Amino acid sequence: MAAPIDLELKKAFTELQVKMIDTQQKVKLADLQIDQLTRVQKHAKLTHTEITTLPDNTRLYEGVGRMFILQSKEDINNQLKDKQKTADEKIKELEQKKVYLERSVKEAEDNIREMLLSRRAQ
Repeated sequence: MAAPIDLELKKAFTELQVKMIDTQQKVKLADLQIDQLTRVQKHAKLTHTEITTLPDNTRLYEGVGRMFILQSKEDINNQLKDKQKTADEKIKELEQKKVYLERSVKEAEDNIREMLLSRRAQ
């Protein structure tokens, strides 16, 4: 009777190990994406603060590929605000995803603990 229990526990532990490795990789990926998005956000914010100090009649160009396109100050400010907003939204989504992943691993660990405790009680 001890052999089937051991096989069941071994299977549960291997599943938990695979799930933890997968989750850790996903959390690291989310952290990298959050770091990259915060850099984009800071860059857009700095550019926005520099542009606001310029006079209204200043000619501003936006880099597109290998060329530069003349844009109005208002258009560039709107684009920078949109960049900041989308980066902020993506950061929030990634943080929620990280919380979910960590919670799912914690639940799997708790399930295995319960299994071990119930086996010991028998």
